[in-house]
Amino acid sequence: MDSVKFGLPAVARPDARLFILGSLPGDASLSARRYYAHPTNQFWRLLGAAIGEDLQSLDYDERLRRLAERRIGLWDVIASASRRGSLDQAIRSADHNRVEQLRHDFPELRALAFNGSTAAAAGRRLLGTAEGLTLIELPSSSAANTRPFAQKAEAWSVLAEIIGA
Repeated sequence: MDSVKFGLPAVARPDARLFILGSLPGDASLSARRYYAHPTNQFWRLLGAAIGEDLQSLDYDERLRRLAERRIGLWDVIASASRRGSLDQAIRSADHNRVEQLRHDFPELRALAFNGSTAAAAGRRLLGTAEGLTLIELPSSSAANTRPFAQKAEAWSVLAEIIGA
């Protein structure tokens, strides 16, 4: 039976310029109450490569501190959903976060990057016209996305331009 899973709160400073939006954290992340906590998820390696920092070797609080310094926020498009396991394909009955409010809550926001196609599809539907924002669709950092790391890293490298890395 599917269980209802609730996402994590947004993590960002008020001057965030970029938000990276996932779909709904997997079970390991929800259990740890930390974004991208599963050891096979490549998020911290990919983002670190894009901004020129070794985020993966840092503890979680230091990772978040580094993102804050770079004016990068984290959140998810889905607030809660029924889901067995951690795969996006298993998400049912999703309730969404108010991602359209981000541009009002974070006046310096310039871009939203979607981590994976599920986040991108739902995020674009919620945003409607995203006038004044750059929308970026990234290949999922999940290990379920079997695209080679180098290809993912190349796609994620566009984030350096947004944050001025």
